Amino acid sequence: MKKVITYGTFDMLHQGHLNILERAKKLGDYLIVGVTSDDFDSRRGKINVQQSMMERVEGVKKTGLADQIIIEEYEGQKIDDVNRLGIDIFAIGSDWKGKFDYLSEFCQVIYLERTKGISSTKIRTKNNHLRLGLVGNAGRIWKVSNEALVINGIDIVGTSGNDGCDKRVGNLENFSFKDLIDKSDAIFIESNVRDRFEQVKYSLEHGKHVLCDLPMAIGKKKQQDLFEIAKKNGCVLMSGIKTAYSTAYYRLLLMVKSGEIGDVLSVETTCTSLSEVSKISSYSENNIWSAMDAWGATALMPIFQILGTDYIDRTIVTKSIDKYFDLFTKMDFIYENAVATAKVGKGIKSEGEMIISGTKGYVYVPAPWWKTEYFEIRYEDLNKKKRFFYELEGEGFKYELVNFLRAINHGRTINYTGDNVLKEVSRIYEEFYNRKDVNLI
Repeated sequence: MKKVITYGTFDMLHQGHLNILERAKKLGDYLIVGVTSDDFDSRRGKINVQQSMMERVEGVKKTGLADQIIIEEYEGQKIDDVNRLGIDIFAIGSDWKGKFDYLSEFCQVIYLERTKGISSTKIRTKNNHLRLGLVGNAGRIWKVSNEALVINGIDIVGTSGNDGCDKRVGNLENFSFKDLIDKSDAIFIESNVRDRFEQVKYSLEHGKHVLCDLPMAIGKKKQQDLFEIAKKNGCVLMSGIKTAYSTAYYRLLLMVKSGEIGDVLSVETTCTSLSEVSKISSYSENNIWSAMDAWGATALMPIFQILGTDYIDRTIVTKSIDKYFDLFTKMDFIYENAVATAKVGKGIKSEGEMIISGTKGYVYVPAPWWKTEYFEIRYEDLNKKKRFFYELEGEGFKYELVNFLRAINHGRTINYTGDNVLKEVSRIYEEFYNRKDVNLI
């Protein structure tokens, strides 16, 4: 029996894919199709894949052409598969010509002519054309703009500075907020924390999808109001905390929740920075964010995702200049069977690590943990230590934008943070700004 193998992402399966599979099938008696995993696609830079791995596997299965489907998960797997599965012919599209000649040492390599004029990239661009407006301070928005350039189907139409200034972001035109809403299908918001609720509300009421940094609103009720407005208007409303969308952070959460380190007894997060803080006394004029504005939601997110929001007590201690600008804030939470601490600072510096302690071991994420690429699971026996690395492209905005686009195309919100987490974060901010049970130092 002559075995043939081919590989692909097979995103949004089209006639070009079918032609390749049919030609590969005719080369032998048994066709094995390797479908790339979501992680492998991300590590290779294919971050704008529209369908999940299971959706893509199901698409290949429905063609009836594959005798066996396997998952491609790592670089170099093709050699392993060829040897392990006893492959006679490796077949791939002609756009890869020469790329896999090294496999000829193990089997016959055949490059199949691709169907001209058809590609997943073109289909994504045609079907998923989204006009995206950016709202916020120019210094923060330019990173989002740059990372959006590599995503097929997203066009940045312009920006709107929440401070009302006429600052341009690169070649992008700056509009008034209302004009930007009129020109856009969806809005990315990373503006001043106290402006966000009205901006998100206005956008949703005008039928625009919204991706917003946390907190979206000051107060649990206001956050719930936004959920209801989004639902009423058929809009996608997603949180824009980029850490939540990184592969490493997502895998970390899954391992912790699966019991890899036993029962979690403690979560500690630290987020600090010195940047932008040159004249603390005039922060408002310079549009400098406070510690809570810049880091609060990020530091709280893993605590609420891992331990939940049903804590029985909490303590907040802050060093502030005024009601809205804190240099340093420490938040402690007591649960029935666990504790947590979140420390944030703007104008001070500490080790930005995260430690999750359990009854079998602990997770250590080195600084800066919010750009999670690498983490370790450590045990009493040092020989059992496990290391994990998942490359993060750029600042991570690409991943949340891709998931935002995917949610819009699927017609449903895919919330990586969880609605309860969003509401609890909003409540903490309200209590902090109102100085409810907050200790000043």
